[in-house]
Amino acid sequence: MDIPTDLSLEQKFNLKVYEEQVKNLSLEESHKYLLEVIRQLMMKDNMIKHLLR
Repeated sequence: MDIPTDLSLEQKFNLKVYEEQVKNLSLEESHKYLLEVIRQLMMKDNMIKHLLR
């Protein structure tokens, strides 16, 4: 099974939008948001694992 690793055009656009939004964040804000993103990715992993059981 081939798993696509490239971003779609819509995803690339969204990434650019996020890039503009975070450009002016302070270091503290950046750390806060990074940790939140990591937490959400971990939750996503847990949901996927649960669904695959």
